[in-house]
Amino acid sequence: MSTATDTPDRTAGRPATAQAPAGRARLLRWWPAAVLLVLVVAPFSAVPVPGLLDGPLGSAGSLQLLATCLLFGALATGYDLLLGRTGLLSFGHALYFAAGSYATNLFLLEAGLPFALATVLGMLFGIALALALGSVSLRVTGIGFSMVTLAFAQAGSILVSRNPGGVTGGEEGRAAPSDLLPSSLVGIDNTANLYWIALAYLVLTLGVVHWAVRSPTGRVWEGIKENERRVEVLGLKPYGFKLTAFVVAGGLAALGGIVHLLLTGGSTPQTTTSDFTLSLLVMVVLGGSGTRWGPMAGGILYTWADHRLGDLAGSGAVADLPAVLRVPLSQPLFLLGVLFVAVVHLLPGGLARLPSRLRAASNRKETVVS
Repeated sequence: MSTATDTPDRTAGRPATAQAPAGRARLLRWWPAAVLLVLVVAPFSAVPVPGLLDGPLGSAGSLQLLATCLLFGALATGYDLLLGRTGLLSFGHALYFAAGSYATNLFLLEAGLPFALATVLGMLFGIALALALGSVSLRVTGIGFSMVTLAFAQAGSILVSRNPGGVTGGEEGRAAPSDLLPSSLVGIDNTANLYWIALAYLVLTLGVVHWAVRSPTGRVWEGIKENERRVEVLGLKPYGFKLTAFVVAGGLAALGGIVHLLLTGGSTPQTTTSDFTLSLLVMVVLGGSGTRWGPMAGGILYTWADHRLGDLAGSGAVADLPAVLRVPLSQPLFLLGVLFVAVVHLLPGGLARLPSRLRAASNRKETVVS
């Protein structure tokens, strides 16, 4: 007859301190699902978030800001596929974002195509443009590659501003035709639907980048980033792998341009400038280049700060300060620059390194106490 004492205790020889971290680690694996659930149900919430948002969480203004943050978090993640994963510093990534927006808008306005077909064609146009320009840009390496991508971006920006045939709208841009868009995506009452589209774009981008990085091609990208010559010695041709990364990143950017078209209700020339790409670069560095969640976090934080610091700069609290403080603090770009310098100086490696640094500090503290 067996008793409780006959059953072997599988945890008897295992320290309790070792079991607890293992349990916490298993729980931590599910935090992305928990965050995603919160983001999905956010439009149904009326919880106020003072300081972070102007109104309740589910209000139209708050959802618009959150959707924009999610959009640029995804865009920075896609851009990091070039910078952080393959080691390609492109100054022309904004061109493919603008291509998706303008091409889709023109297919709607000029050709009168249905929204679904215009979206597919706009996406394909962005991919084709990335393939064509990437095949030329990648013929050179290093700073030469960066300058070629910058030249293409400048050419695209000039083309849009010149407004050939009146199709781009010049400096004013072109509004999307509301009568050709689905009624569920037009109007303040449907802001939640646009928010969910931005969230879906973020999830799709994270999934594509994660899958690509873990694939055999992704491992070659890592090798190219570390030592391209060594990849050549192994018998592989880096050009084709780099072009693949360029096209995937360009396609994701084009899709982001389509989402931006829906969020803002039109195509704007500001999305074609090199400053736009530099903003993406800042987002990636701020969050942590080459990490899974860092670029997304950097894109979200930068976009939120860009919107909210503008309100702070124009607030009465800043207006009442002495001139020596009021003048710099009334400039949103100055505040963004200070934030960026502070993060880079205090957190080398970006926001993504913060958890590991906190754990290391905690371990050092426990060691000193013991």
